[in-house]
Amino acid sequence: MAKKKEELDEETLALINWCIEVEGWLVKGGATVEQAQEHIEEQIEWFTDQFYDGLTPEEAAKEALA
Repeated sequence: MAKKKEELDEETLALINWCIEVEGWLVKGGATVEQAQEHIEEQIEWFTDQFYDGLTPEEAAKEALA
């Protein structure tokens, strides 16, 4: 029996895509891709809060780099 592929809801996909954009801004701010990904993973609750507070990826990255 084939296992059905789990689909993510629109909100989860939006958060993932937002985090990908934040990663890009962190890299532009001087982090390596690995450092950016690690920081987002370690601080995912904070980044999730920023997402729901309406910050743009650029604003969240600037806050993270401050």
